[in-house]
Formats: sequence, C-alpha cells, structure tokens
Amino acid sequence: MTGRELDPWIEGYLSYLGDMRRLTPRTIVDVRCTLKKVSEFMEQQRPKTPLWRLTLDDYLAWLSQERDGGRPDNVLAKQVSHLRGLLDYAWRSGRSDRNVLDGFSLHDRVRKTPPRVLTLEEAARLVKACASRSPAQRRSRLVVLLLYGCGLRTSELCDLDVQDVDLETQELLVRKGKGNRQRTIPVPTAVWTELLAYLAARGGKRGPLLRTRARRTRISVNEVGQIVKSAVNRAGIEGKVTPRTLRHTFATHLMDRGVDVAVIASLMGHRTPAETGVYLHVLPGRANEAVSRLQDNGEDDQ
Repeated sequence: MTGRELDPWIEGYLSYLGDMRRLTPRTIVDVRCTLKKVSEFMEQQRPKTPLWRLTLDDYLAWLSQERDGGRPDNVLAKQVSHLRGLLDYAWRSGRSDRNVLDGFSLHDRVRKTPPRVLTLEEAARLVKACASRSPAQRRSRLVVLLLYGCGLRTSELCDLDVQDVDLETQELLVRKGKGNRQRTIPVPTAVWTELLAYLAARGGKRGPLLRTRARRTRISVNEVGQIVKSAVNRAGIEGKVTPRTLRHTFATHLMDRGVDVAVIASLMGHRTPAETGVYLHVLPGRANEAVSRLQDNGEDDQ
C-alpha cells in the first residue's frame, strides 16, 4: 500500500459510501484517512491481516496508542465510527462472521473516573475477613467468594438455585442474566471446595442456593450488599466497596493476567467483547502492557 492507495475492497466500500449512501466528498476523505491510518498501524502489528479479520484486542491496541499520543476522545470516537461502518459492511457482505466493534464506545462521557477495583492484596484480605465457623458465616463467605471468584451480578447471585450447580462439570448455570441471556461459569477450585461444603451443610436438592437466616427465603440484593459491606469493614479496606466492585475486580484481575477479552466477555455475560474492553481503563499505566500480552497470546494461536 503506497500513498493514498488502500485495499481494493476498501476502495469499493468508499465508492459505496459515495454512490449509494450519498455521503459528502469531505466525509469520504475523512473515512479514507481513518482507514489508511489504522491500516498502516495494523500492518506493523498484524502484517497482511485485513481490517475485517482483526480482533477487538487489535483495535484496543490502536486506541491505546492514539490516546497515549494525546489524540482527543472526540476524534477517536469519530474514527471508531468510521471503522465500525467498514466492519459492519464487511459482515453484511459475508467477509467476516461478526463486527467486533459493534456496540463499542469510549464511555468517557458517561464514566469520568474509573470504577473502584480491589488490589490482589485487598481481595485476599477481604476473603480472609470472612470466617466460616457457623452456617451464617459460611453463607456470607460464599457470597463474597462467588461475587469475586465468578464475576456474578448481584441479581444473578440471588437468583441461583441449588439445581444450577453442576456437580459433574464444576460449573454454575446463570439462568437469568442481563437481557435474559443464559451462561455457564466455571467455578475456581478453591471456591468450588467451599461451595460443596456449603451444599452439604445446607441439605436439600432444590430451592434458592442462598437463603435468609430467619425465613429461609431467597436472599435479597440488599442483604448481599450488607454482607459485602460488613466484610469490607472487618478487612479494614478504605473507600466504598460494593458487590459490583467485586465483579469489576474479577474482570480486571483476569485482564491484568492477560486473559483474552472474548473469554472474559463470555464469563461476564456481556453481549459482545466490546463491552468488556472498558476494563482496560481501570489499569492506569498498564493498558499497553495488558494489550500487548493479549496480542502475544493471540499470535501464538495462529
């Protein structure tokens, strides 16, 4: 690719924007500039890989570089829109099986500060602060472990039934996820051991997994919040920590270890991996490193 020349198929897309979409010549020039700039970046990162074959991680790497270079967010938002249009056209034309930027947004205008995330040391202190001597303590400890160890939403945790625990596969079935989407979540071995002990003490094969102590009815969202708040106080962790904080922490710690964004998206119950990309923003100073590890892992699989 030299000068203003692009992939012939992309040139066809630009012609489509003018002939069929009736976009102005100025807009088409802007789209061309974006696609050329991104193509040149990707040629260094993923040689000979068409834009419509790239992953969300590849685009996050480009965004990270642009931000580090001081590119304004309003400019990046416009460029992401240009890319999204091309990828949607490629998907509708059968050149790719999905648009990895579908639903992606920078979120900066909605969330001006990163969500609170526990450090590894704080997470360990929180779990240690949850005793397991009595049935009530074991239930509270399991609440914290499932929120942090499985990344559950509070409502998903409350809706779990005993029969949603798959003893053969060591997984949890989330029947009522966001958007009525079901998913299965593998349970870490340490959490699984405590879950089995809790089930043995609880007894019964049906009904709510987590019940109130008095009426033996399904635990509420408010009670889960109180359980987490009490554990945080015992652990001496400063700042506001909610059940949602533990879910953020689950995703961020996985991403910080280089786990693929698509895998985390599946575990979190996100509609697309694009929703999960926002967790890179809670890794100040480490976003480039995290994306590089994700890229390296992806290249090893090719």
